[in-house]
Amino acid sequence: MKITEKEVRYVAGLANLTLTDAEIVRLRGDLDGILEHFDRLNRADTSGLEPMAQVLFAAEDTATLRADVPVPPLGNEAALANAPQPGAGYFKVPKVIER
Repeated sequence: MKITEKEVRYVAGLANLTLTDAEIVRLRGDLDGILEHFDRLNRADTSGLEPMAQVLFAAEDTATLRADVPVPPLGNEAALANAPQPGAGYFKVPKVIER
């Protein structure tokens, strides 16, 4: 495996996750599979391919994107209308970072 248990624990700590040993083993395998996939992508020969500037460049009339029409902004009053604790024009939320 390319990723170690120590690295999984480190990333879980950054994400503020508490994982069981079984979850760490499973996550280690999942992350290793993702890294192996990226390794395969990095080995692909793309030397003869032109870079694309727009993914839908050939789909002009059939593109499924909505029209880019400007709309007025929502505004503070409407945005805060359903907030459980609005205050001073902002959303009040509990502190979530504790270490």
